[in-house]
Amino acid sequence: MPPIGRIRPQTGFTVVELLIAMLLSMTLGAAIVTVFVNNSYSFNQDENLARMQDDARHALREIAFDISMAGHYADLHIPDAITPDGALAIGTDCGPASEVNWMYRTVDAGTGDSLSITAIDNASSADATAAHSCFQGGELLDGADIVAIKRVVGAEAAAPTANNVYLRTNGTVGLLYNGPVPTVPPFAVNPPRADWQYRPSIYYIRQFANTPGDNVPTLCRKALRGAGPGMATECLATGIENLQIEYGIDINQDGHPNVYMTSPSVAQMQGVVSARIFLLARTTDIDTRYTNTKTYSISNAPAFAPGDSFHRRVFSTSVSIQNIRSMNMMGF
Repeated sequence: MPPIGRIRPQTGFTVVELLIAMLLSMTLGAAIVTVFVNNSYSFNQDENLARMQDDARHALREIAFDISMAGHYADLHIPDAITPDGALAIGTDCGPASEVNWMYRTVDAGTGDSLSITAIDNASSADATAAHSCFQGGELLDGADIVAIKRVVGAEAAAPTANNVYLRTNGTVGLLYNGPVPTVPPFAVNPPRADWQYRPSIYYIRQFANTPGDNVPTLCRKALRGAGPGMATECLATGIENLQIEYGIDINQDGHPNVYMTSPSVAQMQGVVSARIFLLARTTDIDTRYTNTKTYSISNAPAFAPGDSFHRRVFSTSVSIQNIRSMNMMGF
């Protein structure tokens, strides 16, 4: 019988091998965590930027369309041919405290100037509340423009309803009244006639999005709607820090702007035919890896150097104010 060889004892990993394995595992784990964190960061920032751009573009489309429609009173081309019904509630007004029924007046009572579009340049809270009584103290973000637009919606109303104001016109005269129908109108609007919902709006930047103190600047508007009806607040986009508008004034009445003004008077606004609109938008969430070192100069607003961790972008467009342009070219 051959001799039995020596049996070699089994052994495990050495301490050095274990340490090497642990080090490799920890390195691989750290790499995986780093990739996950970076991907999560990139996804969140991409979503943050995309939300900012979508909100700003939506807001720019809304205000650009409204401004382009300023002075649209259906087939009635002469604003001073519109008469407010005496039954319209004064409590819905949003003009200066000294002016009664400002919201329903399409022309200035003293000068006869059209009030289809009026503006306040780089407004303060005091400017806003003095010009528009429906603003509340601490609501406005100082330094942005305010623009008020008066017009009717783009399609005639099939059946006027309560809690809305309508313009009834036959192309020669117009009557503003509370829906559904005027009870005792001051005069008859002879057929053929149509009813159009009256939709004045005032655009501004609010200091907050949802609750005072959240410090999320938001583009909002005061619009005539709801019970009463009354001036209700509608907010369009969060993260909008500034609104600046330059108004193209047609001086020689050829239908084209000769000069752009940032703070035109009501008299100068009679020749407005176009507008350049600028919005400064920022993300609603900060980027912890980013510091905004840029300086933003928009129209005649003071240069702004934020020095914080929000991404920002300036959005702009130009629009033609066709209704007022056509009215001027016809000599009204």
